[in-house]
Amino acid sequence: MIRIIIIDDHPVVIDGMKQLIESEPDMKVAGSAMNGTDCKALLKNTPADIILLDINLPDINGMELCEYIKQHYPVIRIIALTGFKEYFYMQRMLHNGASGYLLKNALPEEITEGIRTVYGGNEYFSEEVSSVLKSRKEKGSIFLTIRETELLSLIVEGYTNREIADKLFLGVETINSYRKNLLLKLGVKNTAAMVKLAITEKLV
Repeated sequence: MIRIIIIDDHPVVIDGMKQLIESEPDMKVAGSAMNGTDCKALLKNTPADIILLDINLPDINGMELCEYIKQHYPVIRIIALTGFKEYFYMQRMLHNGASGYLLKNALPEEITEGIRTVYGGNEYFSEEVSSVLKSRKEKGSIFLTIRETELLSLIVEGYTNREIADKLFLGVETINSYRKNLLLKLGVKNTAAMVKLAITEKLV
């Protein structure tokens, strides 16, 4: 039996997934949680093979939770089950250890096929997700908005957050937030690595 945990902050989604999974002869729901804190507590005492993980959770985003799970429970395979169709979320979930990405409007057959495929050690993406990934691969994997490009350019030039805030007529806390998001989006841990990536990939 494939043991599955469902993490989603909407009871209707959890109930729907439970009904679908329990109708399959080779699957069972091992547990569920509606936020990251409860998920971490659940994992301490609940063996699982697959986690269906939403990205939009009330206390921690699913991308960070995905990374935590893979660090502490590397044998568990994760499938994102979300309404987010943007490439950024797909890329970050895969970077943080997810083996699959499904949209909540996926057909029931896609969801069960995805669970079995990922359980077997392979990756799985619903049809719409595959189209987005293919399109982005053809265009290049890193996309920055005009504001992000502007911010990155100033960081590369060596300006401090205060100086950047003055130049862009924004608050320092706003710049701090933008910088953190940029680190996450580019998949780097610090400013030095971000500057190196920006130069290497010619992002600015």
